[in-house]
Amino acid sequence: MQMIKRRLFQDLKNHSAAREISLIIGPRQVGKTTLMKELENHLKQQGERTIFLNLDFETDKPFFASQESLVRKLDLELGKKPGFVFIDEIQRKENAGLFLKGIYDLNLPYKFIASGSGSLELKEKIHESLAGRKRLFKLNPIGFGEFSDFKTEYRYSEKLNDFFAVEQKRGLHLFSDYLNFGGYPRVILEEKLSEKIRTIDEIFRSYIEKDIAYLLGIERSDVFGSLIKILASQCGQILKYSKLAKEAGVSVSTLKNYLWYAEKTFSIRTITPFFRNKRKEITKSPMVYFYDLGLRNFAIGLFGNLNQPNQLGFVFQNFVANELAERISFTSRELHFWRTLDKAEVDFVISEGEAVMPIEAKYARLKKPELSRSLRNFINRYQPAEARVINLSLREKVKVGKTAVRFVPFYDFQI
Repeated sequence: MQMIKRRLFQDLKNHSAAREISLIIGPRQVGKTTLMKELENHLKQQGERTIFLNLDFETDKPFFASQESLVRKLDLELGKKPGFVFIDEIQRKENAGLFLKGIYDLNLPYKFIASGSGSLELKEKIHESLAGRKRLFKLNPIGFGEFSDFKTEYRYSEKLNDFFAVEQKRGLHLFSDYLNFGGYPRVILEEKLSEKIRTIDEIFRSYIEKDIAYLLGIERSDVFGSLIKILASQCGQILKYSKLAKEAGVSVSTLKNYLWYAEKTFSIRTITPFFRNKRKEITKSPMVYFYDLGLRNFAIGLFGNLNQPNQLGFVFQNFVANELAERISFTSRELHFWRTLDKAEVDFVISEGEAVMPIEAKYARLKKPELSRSLRNFINRYQPAEARVINLSLREKVKVGKTAVRFVPFYDFQI
């Protein structure tokens, strides 16, 4: 079976010549180990010396008992010559950041590539410990472009937009698959619906029973699992903490703590409101979206069974949130939503300094440009240079005052 090619691979390959540690983070089971193995195979083909260690393997754990233990192992396998050291599931090592810092500062002739699920050790302490010593690479679930490339057997890799414009029916069928099943590689690779369901169930339980049980303690992981299911039903809606805490059966402070854990382990992402007029524009409460659409659908019993327009609308909005977040990552741009006290609302606002771009997600095959009252209100208030309406089919541009409003199809965001 053909492997799903990840676009992050080229960035990792380019960074293999840098001395900094390449640190790959991301949700559980999105393919970090596979990506590292692919890079190792590439380096071996170039004649490089490599070693691959995994902290999930009992046989490898003794080498991480101390920095001296690891150095002895590397010296045995690679000698004093340059080589590449792959360390998988580094979050299993206590004080992983300090451990790697000590190894890095020994100035050994090795390049280190480490990966791990998004745990607090990776997201927080490693950041501080490895300041100036690492570059962060974030591997998300398979993006729609990667999914489409794989499903079309890489025939249109350089012209996917042309494929969707010409093969509209086939393109929408692919898109429906992606909205239903999401981007976990193992789910995509399964052909039968029953096997896809079994796989996503195992991924969900593994996340709750391993990552969350490890972070929160096993006795609380079931409550956390219930919270994830409640959040899945409120995708694209403003979180009301007191109501949500009551539904989950926890205090508001515990709820906020759990939300923090969920975000740091790459289960959900929260988007905060955009406002300049605090008296007219709404609360500081965020909205929540899921990193993976399939996991979100599974949590509320809609995995592979999206058929109602309102259900598809929320999932489409989540899809747009993920695509926008990916496009602005590692830039100075920020992603928000906009709500006012008189109920005007715009799905997304990208801000950079004083510049803003409002974006609406419309799960519809628009025949002609249609602007909502809310989008017009935002344009009138902030006079942005550009606005976007992401939809299923229409590509057109209209002017509203001095603002260029571009209607673009879901496969071509142009931001």
